[in-house]
Order: sequence, then C-alpha cells, then structure tokens
Amino acid sequence: MKSMLPKWFCGAVGALYLLLNTVVWGLIVLILGVLKWCIRTKLLSSLLHWAYHKWCVGNRVGLKLGGVSLRVTMPTEVSVNGWYLLISNHISWLDIVVLSAQEVLPAPKFFLKDELKYVPLIGTGAWALDMPFMKRASKTAIAKNPKLKRMDVERTKQSCQNFRHHPTTVINFAEGTRFTHSKQQHQSSPYRNLLKPKAGGTAFALNVLSSQIDGLLNATLVYHGTGSRICRAFMLGRLDAITVEVEYTPMAQLPEGDYQTDKQYRIQFQAFMNALWSEKALRIAAIEDKYHTVSSDYEEEAEQL
Repeated sequence: MKSMLPKWFCGAVGALYLLLNTVVWGLIVLILGVLKWCIRTKLLSSLLHWAYHKWCVGNRVGLKLGGVSLRVTMPTEVSVNGWYLLISNHISWLDIVVLSAQEVLPAPKFFLKDELKYVPLIGTGAWALDMPFMKRASKTAIAKNPKLKRMDVERTKQSCQNFRHHPTTVINFAEGTRFTHSKQQHQSSPYRNLLKPKAGGTAFALNVLSSQIDGLLNATLVYHGTGSRICRAFMLGRLDAITVEVEYTPMAQLPEGDYQTDKQYRIQFQAFMNALWSEKALRIAAIEDKYHTVSSDYEEEAEQL
C-alpha cells in the first residue's frame, strides 16, 4: 500500500482506523460489561471476549493499513488455547496495539495502573474484561498498616479468577514505564535501549498466576522507521516495520518462591530478570543491525534499477 500511496496518507488511514476500532469495540465492551455486572452469565462473558477479539483483529488491520510490516517470531509451543504471562520491553503506547494484534496469543490482558481505570473506553473496557488494576501502597502507608502489603496480591488474585474460564495472556511491562533516553540516563541503566527491569512486579505476577498459566513468554519489541516518537511516526507513515520476537519458558524451568518474604529467592529472581534483560539488549542490537543491513541493500538495489 505504501508503495502506491503517499506515506502520510497510509499513516493517517491506519491511525484513524485504530481510533475508530477502539471507539466502536470499546463502547460495545463497555455495554456488555455493565450487563455482565448486573447479570453474571457465561453467555455475556463469551460475548465480551468475542468483542475483545474483534478489537484485537481490528488492531492488526489498522497496522497493515498504516503500511507497517510485522516481523513476528513466535515459539511453536504457544497455543491460542493456552494461558501465559508475557513480559516485554515498553517503548510506546503502540506496544499495546502490537501485542494485542498477535493472532497466536490468547486474549491479551494487561496489568494496568489504577489511574487508568478512569480513562474512557480504555479503562472501562479493561474493567469490563476483569483486567487487574495495580494500586500500590506507599512505604509510609505500609509501615502504618502492614496489611496493605498484601493488598495488590489479594485484589489481583480476585481479578484473575475469571481468567481460568478463557485462555488468556496476561501482559506485564517489566520496566514499569515507557523507555526514553532521559529515563535511561536517570536510572543509569546499563542497557542502551532498555530501562532496568522491575523484578518484583514479574515475580508478583508469577506468584499470583502460577496455578493458572503454562509458562512465561519473553517478548522483545523493536520499531523500525524515522523518529524516536513511535506513535507520531506511525501517524505520519514513517514507521516501516515492527519486529516482535517471543521466547517461551515453561513454568517448571522458572525460579519458585515468595518474593516478598524469601530474601534468597528475591536475589535469585533479580538475577534471573537481569539475565533476561541483558540477553534482550543484545537481541535488540542484533535486530537493529540486521534491519539496517537489509535496508541498505534494498536502497542500493533501488538505485541500480
């Protein structure tokens, strides 16, 4: 499509489609969510997940309309009928669209900050689909009331109970926030294109979901195009391709323990996450080098023609 039409036109069409896709299916999910809140039936729950699946399909269409090439590497072990925890690096708001657009991943659902609950369509849709909202208590509040330390655990366990009825991929952005070079410098992160992973959040998610999931998926996202602002690059048609590489680790091969109470396990799991992120940094560098090499070869061929 990009080869026949102006890039800006493709980007505008893709962005508009994604917006309309979210508005339409977001409203449908909200209406079904309110009905489900009033009347708990399997039929309404199934309709909710059908509508959510349509939103995910629409995201895939929107990316294609925007002229973006998706380069996906997915393990053969991953099934649409499975249950997984997926951790990923976080670069842009577009990450949510990209991960939800993966056909093989069953019903992608996200760990969200509590503040997002009040965002129209996004927050209300997440509420309707029983996605867990994280409301962390401060250290001062926990000191005054130690029971608050387990608050997230109990709230999330309750929220995740319904996941057992529908194959689900629970997605956690392990860095806790979107990557920027200023954040990277502020953290003194040892990785050029990554922030430091927050081991506690992933350990917490594994602890809560351990009895429900088949394994851990480690996703690496890399955007190829012009400009560091990914969403703007997509809207202007300057985003050429997105690489998504996923690795699978079954539950039996993951460290086990209680991150909050077991110091030895905490050290072990932090080392595990740091090793994953060191490998991820090398993988991102390799992906970028490969993309630039292919792009250069393509440009040379075009010039010869």
